[in-house]
Amino acid sequence: MRTADDVAAPRQDAPAARQQERADDLLDAAGELAELVEAWRRDSPGCANRVHLNNAGASLAPRPVVETVVGHLRREAEIGGYEAADEAADRIAAVYDDVAALLAASPRTVAIVENATVAFAQALSVFDFQRGDLIATTRSDYTSNQLMYLSLARRDGVEVRYAADLPEGGVDPDSMRALAAHPRCRLVAVTWVPTNSGLVQRVEEVGEICAAAGVPYLVDACQVLGQMPIDVGRLRCDFLAATARKFLRGPRGIGFLYVSERALARGAYPLAVDMRGADLLAGGRFELARDARRFENWEFAYALVLGLGEAARYAREAGIERGGQRALALATYARERLAEVPGLLLMDRGERLCAIVTVAVNGWSGAAAVGRLREAGINASATDPGGGPPRGPGEDAQSLVRLSPHYYNTRAEIDTAVAALEELVRHPPAGPEGPAA
Repeated sequence: MRTADDVAAPRQDAPAARQQERADDLLDAAGELAELVEAWRRDSPGCANRVHLNNAGASLAPRPVVETVVGHLRREAEIGGYEAADEAADRIAAVYDDVAALLAASPRTVAIVENATVAFAQALSVFDFQRGDLIATTRSDYTSNQLMYLSLARRDGVEVRYAADLPEGGVDPDSMRALAAHPRCRLVAVTWVPTNSGLVQRVEEVGEICAAAGVPYLVDACQVLGQMPIDVGRLRCDFLAATARKFLRGPRGIGFLYVSERALARGAYPLAVDMRGADLLAGGRFELARDARRFENWEFAYALVLGLGEAARYAREAGIERGGQRALALATYARERLAEVPGLLLMDRGERLCAIVTVAVNGWSGAAAVGRLREAGINASATDPGGGPPRGPGEDAQSLVRLSPHYYNTRAEIDTAVAALEELVRHPPAGPEGPAA
């Protein structure tokens, strides 16, 4: 089978290669690791009847997370919503510590919001953009982020410019350096791992560029949280958006925004601050909360907030680096197996790849293939046309199948998914499903 780049296959730098060697050791679970994998699977009831390879969409929440969410909902039903929140006040406060620990950050820099897109929008709303201001971003991005930029361009006359990609894929730091040096560059925004590719972008290098240029830096870490360790100090970012439901294995409908100490010190606050984020004073004045909670809304689904905290604790106990390396090893194994099947085309490009695998299935649209996989008890997802590999924002993109294993998956489950995709290639659909777009 060919790769998406017939001239030069994706390569890994020396640190990534060493990481892969460590990950290979975790592929075949034995001894203590085998016991851990079995325990993780026992905590994930869905593993008993599904092959869940849609962790980049929404992971199977572990049992402690489910029990935490359901338990608080029951308590709300028993004593009332406000009363249950007051009763759980100490546990709710601890969630900020649990999330901050995932980021090597202070709890005061964490704002809990509904999801990563809301977090990203809150960060964008900080800036009073003027006509001619520039937002620098990359071509490997999330569609919702791109729509926000274009909305700002239409509404405020902001110019959106895209850094060039490296030949092997991912942002070219030199190109981003040139954009950040533009006198009207107000913001650099980068998606660390795009939703429709295994690409891992050079976010730390971009952070160094932004720090040197004095330009604020916003990172979308939606697909990274729970899959790879995050250190916001090393990123040098001003804002970082993430969600609970993906590799962190938390509930849907909850996420957070990291706001750096320097951004707080500059007085950054969202456009639509509410009474959670500020106090209304006499004389038509208001006073911002001293910490990142100025980016929050007053109303919370506290069951989900508590579930976020439980997911953060579970991830740290499982070991984010250990679990991420195992997920990467399973993804690498999936790429090796998929490459053996005629009619399947791997689409991931980049010098460093993660636990997201995208593949074109000859004769099938991504959505149709995913539907058939689901009928066979295999969960995957179809990538939507939009920004990121293998096409840029606004360009037509081939509909692909996305497989995203996690640490609780197994080699046998990868084999099952590959066999199912091979069967689809052998029996292309006829009629309305049509060929892959």
